[in-house]
Amino acid sequence: MMKWLQRSLAVVGLLFIATSAHAFGLRSPQVALNPTPLQNFLNIEDPGINVQTQQLNTPTWSVSVTGNAEFTLVLHGGPGGGNSVGVYNAASATPGLFQVFPPAAVPGWYASLHFSSGNLLISMFDQFSTFQGQAFYAGVDKDNFGYYTQGPCGTWYSEDYRNPLPQMLTYASPGYPGEYWLCWTACPYNGNPAALSLFNDVVINVQSVRPTASVQSTWGSIKAQYH
Repeated sequence: MMKWLQRSLAVVGLLFIATSAHAFGLRSPQVALNPTPLQNFLNIEDPGINVQTQQLNTPTWSVSVTGNAEFTLVLHGGPGGGNSVGVYNAASATPGLFQVFPPAAVPGWYASLHFSSGNLLISMFDQFSTFQGQAFYAGVDKDNFGYYTQGPCGTWYSEDYRNPLPQMLTYASPGYPGEYWLCWTACPYNGNPAALSLFNDVVINVQSVRPTASVQSTWGSIKAQYH
């Protein structure tokens, strides 16, 4: 009942964008991880995803621009351990953080994000669909934003270059076109083959949103943002 309600809230009155994983390209190379926990989770929630070979290259995102620019985030795993989750302006060299889920949120919480005239209004609900309040942020770019998670281990971004190593993996839903899974490792990525990161600390389902096309950058252009 809860999953049906969440999907209905995400779709009714919104522009639902049907996209394909292949429209945005895969990560190259794919990030090595310990696949079993995340694979087992997605096999139940959204069968058909291969967590080792279907990682998308989606560092920045945009919402639809027809009608109301709105989408829903559903928390499925975490935050846990005091992690918060939100969005940030990807064009900013030192972006401010716009929190969506507080550290106290638990799986089942969901949030409706509505963009209008450069502003972002967030409405939050708990796992019982009880309204938990709203947050308003000015100056949020609906056409170029990223996701972040922040907790005891640090602040991590969907753009790899802002982290020492990748911290978030994205997958397209094969069962629900236009939906995506954001899968985070909350502490620094562990590339040790004997103890690879799990990427299941924070897991979010994104509904009615599309990633922006990836733009290749040189280290020079990246460093220039900070001068």
